[in-house]
Amino acid sequence: MYFRITPGDVELVDPADVRAFHVTAPADLSAEQLADTVRSTGLGEVTDDGDHVLVRVDTVRGLAAGRVGPGWEDDLAGMLGYARGKGWLSDDGESVRAHVERT
Repeated sequence: MYFRITPGDVELVDPADVRAFHVTAPADLSAEQLADTVRSTGLGEVTDDGDHVLVRVDTVRGLAAGRVGPGWEDDLAGMLGYARGKGWLSDDGESVRAHVERT
């Protein structure tokens, strides 16, 4: 799954694929527009360097609801466990780091 950011909007693409966790944003979207969109849509927060988004796990679940199969929650738990091992999951488990790819 990945998140496609456009000015003022976030779309969850391919939610069943938990191994492709990242964010895409247009190359011409300013850092301020990216941060505003991520914050206003409830996706999470952009890191200070602008290279990552701390994506809220509850938002992931909300955007995926009704679009994934019954085993998806187990797949997500596995992905979050992997992310924790890499240091990409917040201490409270509420956010996971996603790399921003400029398109």
